[in-house]
Amino acid sequence: MERRTIAPRPGWQATVEEQGLVYPLTRHPDGSLRPYWDESAYYVFSLPEIEALEEVVEELHAMCLAAAAHIVEQDRFAELGITDPRLAGLVAESWRRRAELPSLYGRFDLHYDGRGPAKMLEYNADTPTSLVEAASPQWFWMEDRFPRADQWNSLHERLVDAWKRQAALLPPGPLHFAHSDGDEIGEDLMTVAYLRETAEQAGVETEALSVERIGWDRLTGRFVDDRLRFIRSCFKLYPWEWLVTDRFGPHVLDTLDNGGGTGTTCWIEPAWKMLLSNKALLAVLWELYPGHPNLLPSYLDGPRELAGPQGAGWAAKPLLGREGAGVTLHEPGSAPAPREDACCHQRLAPLPDFDGNRVVLGAWVVEDEAAGLGIRESAGPVTDGYARFLPHVIL
Repeated sequence: MERRTIAPRPGWQATVEEQGLVYPLTRHPDGSLRPYWDESAYYVFSLPEIEALEEVVEELHAMCLAAAAHIVEQDRFAELGITDPRLAGLVAESWRRRAELPSLYGRFDLHYDGRGPAKMLEYNADTPTSLVEAASPQWFWMEDRFPRADQWNSLHERLVDAWKRQAALLPPGPLHFAHSDGDEIGEDLMTVAYLRETAEQAGVETEALSVERIGWDRLTGRFVDDRLRFIRSCFKLYPWEWLVTDRFGPHVLDTLDNGGGTGTTCWIEPAWKMLLSNKALLAVLWELYPGHPNLLPSYLDGPRELAGPQGAGWAAKPLLGREGAGVTLHEPGSAPAPREDACCHQRLAPLPDFDGNRVVLGAWVVEDEAAGLGIRESAGPVTDGYARFLPHVIL
């Protein structure tokens, strides 16, 4: 793994916007606009490195599924903050019927510097973004700059194939694709638009809709779109923890289709994905696979041996935080620092530093297979909303 600098292509911004990346710049707190898509540098990997990472990702995914099964079997929902017995029951039923429910993709965030084993930082298997840039502009950049190279990127083909395989699980009628109108920069909009395109290429009938325009028909007791058609299935880039606590949350639970034919709306991702996108999963994994080379010690009840004079330090992560929100870092030797909110205490693993840039690898999974790589850099120790996306090649 190596970081190399390169001159950006002339007109790069217009190029990537045409390829679906309509948010190539990020506005920073000082009001300045700086590249989010950053092609002034790129990362190089060897083929053996990528093959090893693929194996790690698929093993981690299988371990996460085993951890989800353990949570359901041992009724450990409260540790994930799922304290409503009804919701816990529906998530458990969703897990047991998962073979009957469409489930598409997820993204592992990995600590990796090319020298030691990759370490799992977290798994977003409910509403992962940075998909568009990983699947499309990154590939076309490689074809422009390094036509003889390769890339860990089979995202588009695997997504289309996944929709083809799962089309039979969808109820009759169009599959709605929903994003939130609260998305101001267009990332959620374009992620959903891209996934909708892959579904259409697989022959699935689709409709676009914003979450805020989903209606409730009191007479029939069903969700409807803005043309008053029943919503039988919906891909939503909207976290489950928001969906079930919104004003219409009770209706979501009342009409949840868990594959048993009794519900009216099939949501993608399914409810069981709540088990994988919760940081409590990290502690369950460490409990089930202690000492695993691709895991970091993680606990729910405090930092344990990670704190104190001999401790290695830890990152305190809210169970449902995103984009680094609420994460606090505690250096080696720090005293325990209790928090009021529920969080996971994960051993501190400072992000690899390449020329002053802190790097995290986003490894994609489609269905159960490793499918691609996206790389983000940040100036600080936590990958947040001001991170940059850089392309990569295999040489």
